[in-house]
Amino acid sequence: MARRSPNLPLNLSIAYAALIVYACLHPFTGWQATGLPLFDYLVAPWPRYYRIEDIVLNVLGYVPLGFVLAAALARRLAPAACILATTLLAGLLSFGLETVQNFLPTRVSSNLDLGCNLLGGLLGALLGSLWGPALFAPQGWLQRWRSRRFIGGHTGDAGLVLLGLWLLTQFTADGLLFGSGDLRAWLDLPSPVAFEPERFIRLEAAHVAATLIGVGLFARCLMLAPSVWPILLLFTLALAGTTLATFSFFSASQPFAWLTPGAQQGLLAGLPLLALCLLLPRVVQHALAGMTILAATALVNLMPENPYLPFRASAAPGHFLNFHGLTGVATGAWPFVALAYLSALGLWRGEHLAGERRL
Repeated sequence: MARRSPNLPLNLSIAYAALIVYACLHPFTGWQATGLPLFDYLVAPWPRYYRIEDIVLNVLGYVPLGFVLAAALARRLAPAACILATTLLAGLLSFGLETVQNFLPTRVSSNLDLGCNLLGGLLGALLGSLWGPALFAPQGWLQRWRSRRFIGGHTGDAGLVLLGLWLLTQFTADGLLFGSGDLRAWLDLPSPVAFEPERFIRLEAAHVAATLIGVGLFARCLMLAPSVWPILLLFTLALAGTTLATFSFFSASQPFAWLTPGAQQGLLAGLPLLALCLLLPRVVQHALAGMTILAATALVNLMPENPYLPFRASAAPGHFLNFHGLTGVATGAWPFVALAYLSALGLWRGEHLAGERRL
């Protein structure tokens, strides 16, 4: 019998806090002292220039952290103490990052950002203390559903966190649909394949179909029993996230601009192929998950930039860059971490691949 997850919200808190650290300190270059007092930003006046969108993003960025952290602390603290501790921890994280940003020439320390982050942490803590126990408690409906459907322990938690990070990558909506693992920008490499319309559409369709199969089978590898509904929910949330990101950051008049000709063909081909793959033996599914994720990653690194998106250079400035940095690291690293996880899952948790429990 699978072990119950020790503390899923705590693991989610650690993963999300790490992404916040990356987003706020990206690109980690040009460190230098400004010569100004380190904490002078705390007493700075209200900024002359600011954007409402930046304020909203700063608040919303810390709401998930407050929610999952409050859910984790709710097991040990009373509600009032849980809210206070969560808000304090979120504030300390923001305070530390804003202070460190003094040494980055591309970043500006701001007491307004700190206040917005505190507000986001507080809102998340209030929601987490209210709904977190029902979601994550050992006898809560989410934990019961998770225990019935997914492998337990830290292994299961790590897989679910990876699926959550994959959903986060869908908010990088200025490239290929489901595109992740592109190393060319990190390594300063040119696109090896020149653009040609028909070839690009075929390659994009193959990439989307391969990702559907790979991620769908990755989710299946985490499941104790066969079921299509969690996989359908995963892809529904992914497409909804891409649509929301397109609407919010790029083109409010074209929220479905990501549905390019190649993406349409890939979705139409990939969904029935995934359905067929879900009928295969468990060990074969595990192998196919790795092969198709690797194939999709190779295609991403071969294809030129998507010319069918009219907004690649029109993203909003400001704290959108922080958000894009947060999604960028997840987008670049996800398939490689997923492949490593699948290898470890096959070596250490082979009992989940040898058979399956039917509900």
